[in-house]
Amino acid sequence: MFRKTLILLSAGFLILNICGCFWIVAGTAGGSGTAIWLSGKLSQDFNASYDRTISATANALKSLKLPINKESREAEITQFRSKYIDGKEIWVDVRKVTERMSKVEVRVGAVQPNKEAAENILNKIRAYL
Repeated sequence: MFRKTLILLSAGFLILNICGCFWIVAGTAGGSGTAIWLSGKLSQDFNASYDRTISATANALKSLKLPINKESREAEITQFRSKYIDGKEIWVDVRKVTERMSKVEVRVGAVQPNKEAAENILNKIRAYL
C-alpha cells in the first residue's frame, strides 16, 4: 500500500514538473514578491489592477528609454514590444488574474534570453506600482 502511494505521488510530481505547472504553483504559493524564471521569461504576480499594471509597464519602458514599438491590448492581456539597448527584442505581457491581481511576464531576446535585462525591466515596473 505504501509503495503504491509513493508511486502515485511521484507520478503526480513528475507530471506537474514536466508541464512546468509545479514551479508556477510553487512560486505563487511563496507570495507575489518572487519573480520566477521559466522558459526564458521572467514572471511575477503583482497585487495591482490590470489597468494600473499596464500603466506602470508603459511608464517603466519609457523611463528606461525603451521605445514601445507595438502595444496590443485585449480584455485580459496586453503585450508590449520593444527593443533593448543591445538590439534584442523585448516582449512584456500583462495578464489580468483577478480584479486586484495582475501577472507580468518579461522576455528579452528570442534565441538567448537575457535574464538580467528582464530583471531590470521587471524591477522598474515594480517601482512604478
